[in-house]
Amino acid sequence: MPAKTKERTVAARVPAASLPVQDGFSLISNDKLLALYAAMLKCRMLSERLRILFTQNDLFGNVYLGTGREAVTVGVATDLLPEDTIVSAPLDFLASFIKGVPLAQIFTSLYTCSVSPGKAHPAPAGPNIATATALANKTDKNNKIAVAFSGDGLASWHDAMQVAGARELPMIFVCQTSFQTEPLNMNAQAGGAEELPLHAQDYGFPAIPVDGNDVVAVYRVAIESIAHARRSHVPTLIECKRWNAGDPILNMESYLIGKGLFTEEFKRQVSTGFSKELDSAIEMVEKQHSSAAFFHPSIRTNLMIE
Repeated sequence: MPAKTKERTVAARVPAASLPVQDGFSLISNDKLLALYAAMLKCRMLSERLRILFTQNDLFGNVYLGTGREAVTVGVATDLLPEDTIVSAPLDFLASFIKGVPLAQIFTSLYTCSVSPGKAHPAPAGPNIATATALANKTDKNNKIAVAFSGDGLASWHDAMQVAGARELPMIFVCQTSFQTEPLNMNAQAGGAEELPLHAQDYGFPAIPVDGNDVVAVYRVAIESIAHARRSHVPTLIECKRWNAGDPILNMESYLIGKGLFTEEFKRQVSTGFSKELDSAIEMVEKQHSSAAFFHPSIRTNLMIE
């Protein structure tokens, strides 16, 4: 269950270092709490649409679904700026979606990978790309940061973390580990991620553990890590553990109910509105590529999360 949070005003994406602080915690407004919940709900709906596209249409290739890790993606990516860089697993669209990539662009990428075998499994960008970007940002003194989500081989993560620590780069590493019997939905190549926090201190920067099922906790750690990266040009590793069982979206619903913020009507409004956005994006891609067979009509059914 998310930890107790207090209030802060969020009119736009304000640098985390400028947020009001009380009792050691950055304050989070009710509007932001609802926005975090809505973003997780949209991620779940997008993942489900992507799953249906593949299972009902026998599409070529694969897609990386984020079901069960919405709190990590939303908590970390919500307050990134458009000019910041995200590096994640191939065909992992959720972090980019939260950062502002249009749905039509996401479905176009899916279409391209599905009809072009050579593009169905793009080469992983890897954390070394994020490190190189962060080094360029530091050299340019442009206040941009890079964020690398787990999803590449462990060896490349060690290499990138060592460079980031030695060069004091403005970046964040996000790894996901699970101590539950039910595995966290992770890219298969990310095995051994539980070892990364043990080495972060060896490389000269902190590893901060947080409950990966608690979007409020992840968001708090993320905004402080983002501010730290921009201000001090020092990396941070956010270790998202699965301490609390259950669905992160249902956990957030319970938290919002406790604060008197959640209503079924709000959930329906978010689900209905976003379902229409998904339908519009799919229709746009169909028209652009003249491939109605690519998107089965049953996909456009105003799918909502119950």
